[in-house]
Amino acid sequence: MADDGSLTVEALDPVLIRVVGEHQEKVVGWMRDEPGCWGFLAGQAVAACRAQIDRPLADIERRLVWDRLWWLLENLKKEVLS
Repeated sequence: MADDGSLTVEALDPVLIRVVGEHQEKVVGWMRDEPGCWGFLAGQAVAACRAQIDRPLADIERRLVWDRLWWLLENLKKEVLS
């Protein structure tokens, strides 16, 4: 997160990588299209970012977190399947 408390992609990546690493079983479930896995991971990502900046996320920030998490998961899935 930036010094002013705003979210940046550069600051998001380490937080999202940690979330993915801590919830590998849900990541595998997401790759298998198991119900609830995306929602769980998205919620964990938002909670981790909220804790990092010590305030609730604005709607646009939540969307940024979800978008970046989806990008990260899709790239991880490509690596696993190749």
